[in-house]
Amino acid sequence: MPTKDPADDGKPPGRRMPRPGLLLIIVGALALNWLLLNVIAPPAPTVTVPYSPTFVGQVKSGNVKRISPLGETVTGEFKKAVPNPEKKSESAKNFETEIPQFANGDQLEALLIGKGVVIEARPIDAGRNIFVQLLLGFGPVVLIVGLFVYMARRAGAAGGGGIGGLASFARSRARRVDKGEQRITFDDVAGIDEAKYELLEVVDFLKNPERYQVLGGRIPRGVLLAGQPGTGKTLLARATAGEAEVPFFSSSASEFVEAIVGVGAARVRDLFKQAKEAAPAIIFIDELDAVGRSRGGAGFGSGSNDEREQTLNQILTEMDGFESDTTVIVLGATNRPEVLDSALLRPGRFDRRVTVPPPDLEGRLEILQVHTRSLPLDPDVRLERLAATTPGMVGADIANLCNEAALVAARREHTRVMHEDFTDALEKIILGAPRKMVMSEEDRRRTAYHEAGHAVVGMLTTGADPVRKVSIIPRGRALGVTFSAPDNDRISYDLAALEAKIDVAYGGRVAEEVIFETITTGAESDIEQVTGIARAMVGRWGMSEEIGFVNVLPDDGANPFLAAETSDQLRHQVDMAVKALVDRAHGRVTRLLADNRERLDSLALVLLDKETVDQDEAYEAAGMTPPSGSAASAPSLAPTPT
Repeated sequence: MPTKDPADDGKPPGRRMPRPGLLLIIVGALALNWLLLNVIAPPAPTVTVPYSPTFVGQVKSGNVKRISPLGETVTGEFKKAVPNPEKKSESAKNFETEIPQFANGDQLEALLIGKGVVIEARPIDAGRNIFVQLLLGFGPVVLIVGLFVYMARRAGAAGGGGIGGLASFARSRARRVDKGEQRITFDDVAGIDEAKYELLEVVDFLKNPERYQVLGGRIPRGVLLAGQPGTGKTLLARATAGEAEVPFFSSSASEFVEAIVGVGAARVRDLFKQAKEAAPAIIFIDELDAVGRSRGGAGFGSGSNDEREQTLNQILTEMDGFESDTTVIVLGATNRPEVLDSALLRPGRFDRRVTVPPPDLEGRLEILQVHTRSLPLDPDVRLERLAATTPGMVGADIANLCNEAALVAARREHTRVMHEDFTDALEKIILGAPRKMVMSEEDRRRTAYHEAGHAVVGMLTTGADPVRKVSIIPRGRALGVTFSAPDNDRISYDLAALEAKIDVAYGGRVAEEVIFETITTGAESDIEQVTGIARAMVGRWGMSEEIGFVNVLPDDGANPFLAAETSDQLRHQVDMAVKALVDRAHGRVTRLLADNRERLDSLALVLLDKETVDQDEAYEAAGMTPPSGSAASAPSLAPTPT
């Protein structure tokens, strides 16, 4: 299976550098200090003179008034200005020089005393006033400290007060949409009419609370929207607020949790406080299971100070503290309602559960109509056929399909989105983009017979889904693929339909055995599919005479230790029953393809020539008549992997 290398963000490790704006402010403050110092007390011009002959000569001539030695450096003042040795046009009375180490200090001292030169211990600029000295010594420090104090106050003001903005941690980060700003209504939500009807009562309560309160009725304080990802739970919550025309506070449950214990609880209090002040209002908490997991489980710490547990406790307290006349309703959304704490689901909190199921055929048609309203569609596009091509898809999948179709049409420079744009977009979403892969003639021939085996078995097996398209173009991990799907949505499968699925999945491997008298690794995903169906038939659905009406395998998401309650002997019987079921399928498929060798050869030759054939061409190549029903559907059979 191909893997992706982790992305490199290109940023070197280590501390973050200060922002350029902050550096500019600091540099500007220091420049201002230097400017003030030079304006108030400009430094006297000073000339650097050599020790000999200039300094010694000026002492001997009696022109040196005073000096201040500091180590080997001597600063002082002439009685008359002396020209700069480097620039004769400039002259100064203050000077600076360096006494070499080999100079005779006693002789120099005697010369200075003899000429009446004042020898001082303080520097020559020590006469400046106290203000100048403070400005020179502490000015830069004061400016920098003042700058940071200013920034801290700005941060505190932005966070709602507090020293350094610490109070901002306790503020809710929920996004608020006020009345009239929410443009999404129930007209924008399609395919989940049952869920919309459940929320119509909530909308009516928010609009007319007196109608219920006068009779002593109380609307549910919390409504839990449960369903698989992409079914439209968030969209439904926003549409509820749009219909009721009330403020909408939207937040993800993970936004409450921080590393500091108690911050999440504080944010919950702030969120409910804002909602009560804006009542009537709706609070929407997405991915509620992030903090609402059952307490004491693996998702929580063992102590009472766990941050998520405190956040959950605060949510429970806030919802239980609603007064009877409070018109604030909490909508929660989750993909896993089975892991939520029982205290959340009891009456008085999330006491109403609305299941948001995947749409059926009619629902998918309505969703397509919503998402294609802004697309210029070609007359050949039939939304009914497209709805039939997408069994199992949810609203987010269909929205992505419409967007991909528009992108495909734009790349092809079409003026309108055509039906082929939708079908190609569907193949790209499910299988990935076609790969530019050089295959040997032997590999192409083997892949053609493999896919032809799937297709011929699907055409000849009673109860199998009709074949819609066959292709030997590599896509993603697949070297080829066979599309098959029912004419109508199927809610349950009988024994014949499940055996037909096993036979069709087995068709590719058996075709290789019949034609090439050998097998390859190309049937990996077929083996996974056959094994999964067979084990579920035996251990979960009670479709095996050897095991009978006994649940041996745990359901998805159920207690993983359920299987441990069965004996080793029973599990061995399950394995043997699964193998027997698969062996019987192998015998059926082998006889079927051996008896229909001509159909297999004919379809494989057409695939080698055209690489991709649709439903009519596939049935015609196999010498059969296509079944009546929808003309296209979505792939339900696993592709041949690399």
